[in-house]
Amino acid sequence: MLRYWLAILLLIVAGRALADESVRICHAYGCLVEAKIVYSESLLHEIDQMLSVAVDAENERKILAQAIGRMYAIGGEQSDIHNDKGGNYADANMPGRMDCIDHSTSTTRLLKLLEARGDLRWHRVLSSDVRYFAYIFPAHYSAVIEENSDDEAARFVVDSWFVDNGQPAVILPLDEWKKGAGPDV
Repeated sequence: MLRYWLAILLLIVAGRALADESVRICHAYGCLVEAKIVYSESLLHEIDQMLSVAVDAENERKILAQAIGRMYAIGGEQSDIHNDKGGNYADANMPGRMDCIDHSTSTTRLLKLLEARGDLRWHRVLSSDVRYFAYIFPAHYSAVIEENSDDEAARFVVDSWFVDNGQPAVILPLDEWKKGAGPDV
């Protein structure tokens, strides 16, 4: 009887480990529309492998930028977000266009998926953050990660809004980003 229950438990655990994952990706500005994107276990395993070779926090951020771009590219195969271009103007009124609220929300969800899978060894995912225009008006949002460190933790934005769909995300120190750093789009 014990063998029976162990076999059942093993099947349950194995089934969960090999399951596809879905993430809701926002678009249409302000997260008005959400597309359910399914990431196959084989793709997630590829991303697991990519991130597993990171030797330190800086290296993990470089790989993470690529991984987020890849995840958005897969999302573009399943939804209109393939039309999204960097910034807010290059994609005009195309379906699937994304503003920084869409990107910050969706990128945070993608990062949380990777974190839950144990792929982030050097970072943890925080809530998204905002930078202000003239210290008053919220002007731009982004996903945020923080180094796992005993020292004062360094924080970074993972900002996919700056780039066309499927391109590597831009990762910058949070304090520089708050001062306006990033590509001019």
